[in-house]
Amino acid sequence: MEEFLSKVHAVLNEKFPGEVLSAELVYDFPVVTVKPNHSHAILQFLKEDASFNFHFLTDLTGVQTADEKELGVIYHLHNLPANIRIRIKTFFSITKPEIKSVTDLWPAANWMERETYDFFGVKFQGHPNLKRILNVDEMDIFPLRKEYPLEDQTRDDKSDKMFGR
Repeated sequence: MEEFLSKVHAVLNEKFPGEVLSAELVYDFPVVTVKPNHSHAILQFLKEDASFNFHFLTDLTGVQTADEKELGVIYHLHNLPANIRIRIKTFFSITKPEIKSVTDLWPAANWMERETYDFFGVKFQGHPNLKRILNVDEMDIFPLRKEYPLEDQTRDDKSDKMFGR
């Protein structure tokens, strides 16, 4: 897998100079972090290039960094004939959470992008119908961001000792 990651890293650095921030194996899984400006072009290249052939988008999700200053999108791609997977990550400022939609590359990204918008507030530019998918339309927060507590702080029917705290 290390050889494959080296190949991906070299080809992406050649095709998109300065856009790859890191390439590493995480638990024997190739992970490439790229700058957000050309992430769509990089994903399109990985899909359309015959030597990579990542035609299947397994998953797309949002993430927030520990310092709460950046949001990110993680793409899991799969080359089905060769049974090779790769994870592409990109991060951008939480003050401008925008990235180009990949629904033109993988139509199945439609609902995944809507879910990521619904929970993290990432705006996918060019998405055909970017609106909430699971939360109510009137909701004015993005509940998976770290600034919102996981538990309802107003509840008084729970005792911390029941939860090992």
